[in-house]
Amino acid sequence: MQHKAIALLFGASALCSSFMLAAEELRPMGFFVTSTGLGDGANLGGLAGADAHCQKLATAAGAGNREWRAYLSTEEKDKRGISARDRIGNGPWYNAHGILIGANLTDLHLYNNKITLETALDENGNRIKGRYDKPNQHDILTGSQDDGTAYFPDDADHTCNNWTSNGEGSAQVGHHDRHGGGNTSWTSAHGTRGCGKDDLPKSGGNGYFYCFAAD
Repeated sequence: MQHKAIALLFGASALCSSFMLAAEELRPMGFFVTSTGLGDGANLGGLAGADAHCQKLATAAGAGNREWRAYLSTEEKDKRGISARDRIGNGPWYNAHGILIGANLTDLHLYNNKITLETALDENGNRIKGRYDKPNQHDILTGSQDDGTAYFPDDADHTCNNWTSNGEGSAQVGHHDRHGGGNTSWTSAHGTRGCGKDDLPKSGGNGYFYCFAAD
């Protein structure tokens, strides 16, 4: 009887593991905050450089089989630039722990309450420092308005010269922890105090940005 009980226990354990693996396969990681920036302030090498960084981090974390895009908008003269929301596919997106971040674009932007300090994890499933941590690193580069769209042309710089400046300019950031200055937007909280490596921490950032699987 003892041997049968042990066999049943191992069988139940194996079955449980199989269910967990099946669940992970059904909910592959499709969202993360970069664990590191590119080390040159908001100069990310443009959208191409930012996308490549997302792909590199995802690959190192075992998720390189998906097409990764940076959640960043651009600006253009005399017309609206490329919108971050148009670059990331249609969802659904899960974080590294299999938690749903957004079912689709409407859920992600209009109804989102799923991106928080506890769920906006990096590619390895680690938490990004928020407002009450030291140092605060909750400013996430987006260059976007609250709904994920690019800005219409104006006199301000919202993208650090389309992610190529490490000096003058500014970039719009969101707060991944939904705290700070009375603004709970994960996409569009305020502008940075410059584009350099030493400028971004002044308002609570470290050059991080969101990455989404667009496939």
